[in-house]
Amino acid sequence: MKLLIYTPVFAPNVGGIETIVLTLTRGLTDLVTCEGVAEFDVKLITQTAAGKFKDEELPFQIVRRPSLKQLWSAIRASDVVHIACPAVVPLVLSLLARKPVVVEHHGFQTICPTGQLLMEPDGIPCPGHFMAGRHLKCMGCRSTKDWKHSYMLWLSTFFRRFLCRHVAANIMPTEWLLGTLNLKNAITIPHGIEMPSPVISTRHASGPPLIVFQGRLVTTKGLDVLLRALAILHAEHCPFELVVIGDGPERASLVNLTHSLQISDSVRFAGRLAAVEMESTLADARIVAMPSLAGEVFGLVLAENMSRGLAVVVSDIGALVEVAGNAGLTFHKGDSQDLAQKLRELLSDPELATRLGKLARQRMFDVYSPNGMVNKHADVYRSLIR
Repeated sequence: MKLLIYTPVFAPNVGGIETIVLTLTRGLTDLVTCEGVAEFDVKLITQTAAGKFKDEELPFQIVRRPSLKQLWSAIRASDVVHIACPAVVPLVLSLLARKPVVVEHHGFQTICPTGQLLMEPDGIPCPGHFMAGRHLKCMGCRSTKDWKHSYMLWLSTFFRRFLCRHVAANIMPTEWLLGTLNLKNAITIPHGIEMPSPVISTRHASGPPLIVFQGRLVTTKGLDVLLRALAILHAEHCPFELVVIGDGPERASLVNLTHSLQISDSVRFAGRLAAVEMESTLADARIVAMPSLAGEVFGLVLAENMSRGLAVVVSDIGALVEVAGNAGLTFHKGDSQDLAQKLRELLSDPELATRLGKLARQRMFDVYSPNGMVNKHADVYRSLIR
């Protein structure tokens, strides 16, 4: 079967879409028929430049930044087209070519003009204005003063939703997202998480317990909520150390917040870390906190840290609650007091943290395996050809 996978972003970029698409594409190229022949002839098309990435080391063909003619030719030569995110141009071309189209949703682009379900510039979680028909609210939601840009985003949301109503399958990583997007021909296929090898901690046992935040430093990730929760614990003389892994436009304001909360001595902004250093830091952690306010359709950072056997505390937004299951603690979104209480439980009870970590790793093994993800996608493609 000739399978075309289109993804707007790919390696060497680092992110959730890039990670899942690479895992899926690698897995599909490994599938063979009972005669020992490769079942899928996979071609991947992306808008990301190669940079120093060595495409030739991957077991599938990659076409980067194709012309419209190249994209059209690749679509016509394919049996099935898989599109990561509802990208308009490949969607239109694939439907015009009458190809079976699968759209995998990694965001909210079919129900929110910004794709984040967050009201800008205030950073307030959106209650769903677009789907409720409150379109003036959508037009007023923007991070710039460019009305034309806001209008085009709003208009494109209608078009994306229209196109996704006419594809063969809409794939969601969580049941929560399936219900939220409310599209036809929708199925849930959980993301597959590679299980990392355990890394031995080198942290001295007498040091304060380590809490880790990992993610972009933007409003939707809710790091300010975590910092305020830690300020509550600091006032109670509860020992801790927080390491912030990641960078973003709000770093300076968040650093200033640690000073105003008088917890700067217990917080380290590590920035982006190389893989080895990040694994070493996470091996020393007792807790990973994910205080997101919005924008999460799965929570790849959550799943990856659960696969490391770490205790997790997450906000009670739908996708994170679904992925964490009974293997993590949840708190009310945006509520620093509630988050402080959950952190207090884990900091005061190391055995609870260890027990939750073991449950988390087992849950990833049972529910979120890469093989399961690959095989379920393959079943979808086979059904479309039949």
